[in-house]
Amino acid sequence: MKAMIIEKYGKNVPLVMTEQPMPNIGEHDVLVEIHAASLNPIDYKIKEGGMKFLLKYRFPLVLGNDFSGVVVQVGDRVNTFKPGDEVYGRPRKNRIGTLAEFIAVHEDDIWLKPQNLTFEEAASIPLIGLTTYQALVDILKLQKGQKILIHAGSGGVGTFAIQMAKQLGAFVATTASDKGYDLVKSLGADLIINYKKENFEEMLTGYDAVFDTLGGAALDKSFRILKPGGQIVSISGMPNARFGKEANLGWLKTTILSTVGWKIKALEKKSQVRYHFLFMKPSGEQLKVLKGFLEGGLIKPIIDKVFPLKDAG
Repeated sequence: MKAMIIEKYGKNVPLVMTEQPMPNIGEHDVLVEIHAASLNPIDYKIKEGGMKFLLKYRFPLVLGNDFSGVVVQVGDRVNTFKPGDEVYGRPRKNRIGTLAEFIAVHEDDIWLKPQNLTFEEAASIPLIGLTTYQALVDILKLQKGQKILIHAGSGGVGTFAIQMAKQLGAFVATTASDKGYDLVKSLGADLIINYKKENFEEMLTGYDAVFDTLGGAALDKSFRILKPGGQIVSISGMPNARFGKEANLGWLKTTILSTVGWKIKALEKKSQVRYHFLFMKPSGEQLKVLKGFLEGGLIKPIIDKVFPLKDAG
């Protein structure tokens, strides 16, 4: 099969189209012919070696973290899916590789594709959709009437998060530029802050939650807008010791995270809020929930552009 690979980590390392062996499937696996895959910031982070502390891969490495396609073969103990099913999903972190013609994926990590979406639209959902669901529902437990700031509302995660937060009944503030204003407004944002002209930390106060997609200074300033007992979920900030323990990273890595995460810990204590670093987990069951939102027209996919596999590099 054709697949886009890298031979080593590096910012300037090219993705190369190669012929790779067809994936083998286990008894709980599904072999999918990939019709579309999406590119996300994590793909670039993996490619450049920015995730080496948390993820270990062997080379040659096929990149790509979510997909849609058609089932062509199932393992002996798979009962949920059959050849011909149209599915979408996010493979486990040790089984990535969606920039290819085929992928073997555990049956628990996929679900039937929303019927009203094209393969391209469906492939744009799993990573950002699961990330948002786990942030807003699993961790923040966002409730009707609560106030949340979603950073970078016109970005991939931001566009999905605004829509889901509104479906949960929250008041949504977001940051965007003039270019992204109309988009985030159309998605339901209640308050739009132009980050090039305005300082969100001077405009907001008493918020229940922040969904941080930026890290850095934006994350640090986010602590200022929360009321005591508020929460921050970040996908771009520094993992902390709590995450190390929850992810079973071991004593050494957890200790390292505790040391380098001193600033976040101090901000937590000073602001009386709780910080969570989110490393999304695959879930076919949650994709099933998202399918309902998508087929009901409650959330719509936002795609930047579509291009052939050979141009993924």
